Amino acid sequence: MQTKTPEQSKTILTDMVLPGETNPLNNLFGGELLARMDRAASISARRHSRRIVVTASVNHVAFNRAVPLGSVVTVEAKVSRAFKTSMEVFIDVWIEDRESGDKTKANEAIYTFVAVDETGRPIAVPQVHPETDIEKKRFDAALRRKQLSLLLAGKIKPNEASELKALFD
Repeated sequence: MQTKTPEQSKTILTDMVLPGETNPLNNLFGGELLARMDRAASISARRHSRRIVVTASVNHVAFNRAVPLGSVVTVEAKVSRAFKTSMEVFIDVWIEDRESGDKTKANEAIYTFVAVDETGRPIAVPQVHPETDIEKKRFDAALRRKQLSLLLAGKIKPNEASELKALFD
């Protein structure tokens, strides 16, 4: 199975925030943003694996900035690391300034997807070869996040979390 770069899974969704998608403060509902991120991440994971993918978990979401009514929102997703059958997808959310066109990072998230065959059984996915500095940073951090998740779920013992232990040695 051929290794792929994060760029090969890059998915960009751009849309405008409409009145029916906002809360009483005229900002995009968090759930609406989560749905947009899930769609972009799903496409990214599918591009990487070329398989059916299912959302396994939403590992992290940061709502750092409100997304006002009328904003142009860009959701950018890339596979940051692949494991045996799962893929971590890092998502950046940008808001475009109406006058200058400058983009400001508003939010980010990390989702995990699993590739499955036609019967729903997990199937192997290609590994990731990061190229840029940020891709390398996200790739390295993905293993620590996976180990922390497994540790918290009781699926591994603390002494088996080598990447986490290395942070404290």
